[in-house]
Amino acid sequence: MISLTNIEKRFGDNLVLKGVTVAIAEGSVTALVGPSGGGKSTLLRCINLLEIPTSGTVRIGDETLEFRPGGKVPAADIRRLRLQTGMVFQNFQLFPHRTAIENVMEGLVTVLKWSPQKAHERALALLEKVGMVHKADAWPATLSGGQQQRVAIARALAPSPKVLLCDEPTSALDPELAQEVVDVLGQLASEGTTMVMATHDLRLASKIAQEAVFLDAGTIVEQGPSAKLFGNPERERTKRFIATLKQEAAEKDGGA
Repeated sequence: MISLTNIEKRFGDNLVLKGVTVAIAEGSVTALVGPSGGGKSTLLRCINLLEIPTSGTVRIGDETLEFRPGGKVPAADIRRLRLQTGMVFQNFQLFPHRTAIENVMEGLVTVLKWSPQKAHERALALLEKVGMVHKADAWPATLSGGQQQRVAIARALAPSPKVLLCDEPTSALDPELAQEVVDVLGQLASEGTTMVMATHDLRLASKIAQEAVFLDAGTIVEQGPSAKLFGNPERERTKRFIATLKQEAAEKDGGA
């Protein structure tokens, strides 16, 4: 379904991803975990080409792009691959001058050239799916963080992407609001939505993901079934990181 092969990403002299290879099956949920600066968000953004890989190959479904140092990728090729994905950002990225339903409709009307009526029907259905139809006409500023993120998820799903990409979808939320988002993403996972998420939220990753990839310093330290990686990791570096996540989660729960 999705394959990343020998992905390398440089920012100037800084080598952020070092030949990363990952395969993601259709209908599966994969969690990218690791310390800040380890490369998980950069790898996620390389899937939909918000970051252009320095070298390597990205394949989503039938669309494949190869990258070489100094090579120029045609804008039409980038757009064609990017249309296969939906993106959920850490800080929601809703248009403040659009209502909830207008945010969901925006890409359908302006990019895909749907009629307003068709886009409105699709947006209403998606807001219903994420439990936000009662706030369809609300402005983002009047919504809680969890509500804004649920609208953002509906917007990302609007064009029926092959894969939903989530970049730290709960990190800006307190535990109670984060649970709203975990529940929605869990529902999507149970329906077979293909997802890749970069996250520090062990509750989110362990509840939803079937597979997990632990990245540190731009390389894959360990990958495999999430239950094994979170419950009984093989590598010492992974064990230390998971122990830290569990401690942070316990402290959050204790302070909630």
